Amino acid sequence: MDGSLTLTLLRYGFLILLWIMVLGVVGAIRRDLVLGARNRTGAPTARQIRKNPALEREAAPPAKVQARQMVVTEGPLRGTTLELASSPILLGRAQEATLVLEDDYASGRHARLFPQGSRWFIEDLGSTNGTFLGGSQLTRAQPVDPGVPIRIGKTVIELRP
Repeated sequence: MDGSLTLTLLRYGFLILLWIMVLGVVGAIRRDLVLGARNRTGAPTARQIRKNPALEREAAPPAKVQARQMVVTEGPLRGTTLELASSPILLGRAQEATLVLEDDYASGRHARLFPQGSRWFIEDLGSTNGTFLGGSQLTRAQPVDPGVPIRIGKTVIELRP
């Protein structure tokens, strides 16, 4: 009988510890949700703007400058300009490329510059030497802001307004 009493007490003790753990997890999640609601980011509400009109000026995002042309700033094709349309631009040494690069470090189908919405994106197409956007090598498609250099081998390209 003494063994069954000990076993029952251990079971209840384990059950109590389990409930303490469950309540601790629920409390932590609740605290995270409440803190997240207090630290909201983004546009201020109309009520906050009425109380503090300075928030309206801060909330307005700066106007984005849209790129209208692509300019080669360094490399064998320096000074070459292409007007940007709504179609993708293939960059590489292959003759079917939109901009044929005369660069030994460029692959045949090196990179693709494509529009999405109001922005332009660059993606590397599995080139041997890589494509660099602003000094960082691309691992996936990235948005390109005007004035940020795109380096393919010895060729540097920028989008301009």
